[in-house]
Amino acid sequence: MADRIFAAVLLAVTIGYAVIAFTVIKAPFQYDPLGPESWPQILSIVAMLCLLGVLWRPDVDHMDVPKAVWFRLGAAVVMLMAYSRLYEPLGFVVATALFGTAMALMLGAPRWRSLAFGVTAGIAGWLLCVTLMDLNLPEGAVVEAVLESFQTEAN
Repeated sequence: MADRIFAAVLLAVTIGYAVIAFTVIKAPFQYDPLGPESWPQILSIVAMLCLLGVLWRPDVDHMDVPKAVWFRLGAAVVMLMAYSRLYEPLGFVVATALFGTAMALMLGAPRWRSLAFGVTAGIAGWLLCVTLMDLNLPEGAVVEAVLESFQTEAN
């Protein structure tokens, strides 16, 4: 029953997302057939089909989630919200490194491995996005201030 409730709530959210995807998101031009308008539309259609499948034929297993798991899920949501708030001020690399480290620690990894994972995820993610995908990622106001202070000291 819990899977049907979850699917129904998520279906309502997805329908709202689909309305936005089909009515609000408009690009001035599309440089390829699957441009910025098409991806949200495709995502909403696929999500609705998957959720209708869950509603039609739900899992028969009983869902018994311990309180510790609910706490971790809540903590993950809070960390995602913090990541979204810190993304621009701290920049992609620092925010991703902090988020990756915190998530790895929460999932039980040792401290040094968590830190190594977070830093590697931040740097590798930045390299992947900037070099291969040619995306502009924020450096962050904190990083820019530190870089400016080094430049003024050098001059």
